[in-house]
Amino acid sequence: MLVQAAKILGAGLATIGLAGAGVGIGTVFGALVLGTARNPSLKDELFKFAILGFALTEAIALFALMMAFLILFAV
Repeated sequence: MLVQAAKILGAGLATIGLAGAGVGIGTVFGALVLGTARNPSLKDELFKFAILGFALTEAIALFALMMAFLILFAV
């Protein structure tokens, strides 16, 4: 009973990283919009960096989700 409660609490705490990833993705694409508005000729170059930033931020979110599932369903 206590172990199950600790697992649920730990999994819930591990999902806090998902909120940070959402903020990070918003920041990446917000910076893309701002950069494109300031210098439209660099749109393609900025988009490449934005996709890279999105991928890295999403990887962190997937790691947080994986840790939550490991805490919840591992023995």
